[in-house]
Amino acid sequence: MTGHDIPGGDRIVGVDIGGTKTAVVVGDRRGRILRREQYATQPERGFDPAFAAMSAGVRLALREAGGTVAAISVSVGGPLDVLRGVIKSPPNLPGWTNVPLKDLLAEEFHLPVFVEHDGNAGALAEWYFGAGRGFRNIVFITMGTGFGAGLILDGRLYRGTSDVAGEIGHIRIAEHGPNSYGKKGSLEGFGSGAGIAHLAQMMYPKLWESATVADLYAAYRTGSVEAMAVFDRAALYLGRGLAIVADMLNPERIILGGLGMRLTDALIEPAKRVFAGEVLPEALRVCEIVPAGLGEAIGDYASLVAALDQGGLLER
Repeated sequence: MTGHDIPGGDRIVGVDIGGTKTAVVVGDRRGRILRREQYATQPERGFDPAFAAMSAGVRLALREAGGTVAAISVSVGGPLDVLRGVIKSPPNLPGWTNVPLKDLLAEEFHLPVFVEHDGNAGALAEWYFGAGRGFRNIVFITMGTGFGAGLILDGRLYRGTSDVAGEIGHIRIAEHGPNSYGKKGSLEGFGSGAGIAHLAQMMYPKLWESATVADLYAAYRTGSVEAMAVFDRAALYLGRGLAIVADMLNPERIILGGLGMRLTDALIEPAKRVFAGEVLPEALRVCEIVPAGLGEAIGDYASLVAALDQGGLLER
């Protein structure tokens, strides 16, 4: 689908699919968010119920946009065949295996559909509108239920040979640790919400048999020694992982979404200290680690960028 195949409307319906929540937004070609609704993804129900809920949200958005919609744009976790829009069983969406989401949405709504990896979408959103503006080399890291990255290198999105560039959550950073992204000790196990909750259960099974990362942070804020120990362990490996990224890619900014905006004191500041001790001095000198400039709205902006980027719809 090229820009010449796209209807002339100035609105885009964006869908941001996460392991915990899905948001449906209406935005325009300048990236302005005009409408938003959110509901629980509940991926454990399977894809079909989730698709029904998603379709209902898109249908309502289209009705309220009043026939001015040029495209549907989706941000979702990888692994993902971006151009075909096929979801390949992301860790945060178990059971969503080889789902042809792009074709399903196009058949349902008869509009151009563009799909993007959530790490890439976050990187593009921050590059267009947020903390990445004006930089040529940035790494954006999703830190939600899952953990992945999007790479802007030399002023363009880098996908890799088979669309899996940026899947840094799969890197084994420790011999022992939470089983996330298909292997024990992966970076996702120490940097994602699900992984940190699992880490707490491993370290203190009697205390936190079913903890969430929000529970852990609440305990941290009240001075829990055990919660501090969990975050210190997570920060050690997160900092080492960020150093690997900086040594390999030499970015100007590493931009953190999700937990990277919310757990500054418990997780990010100690991870930065580890990072500073691990990374090459030349890489450290030019690299800042910063929270997403778009804040909690980043998922909304990210949901629009598949159409803005792939469809050539961005209006500056």
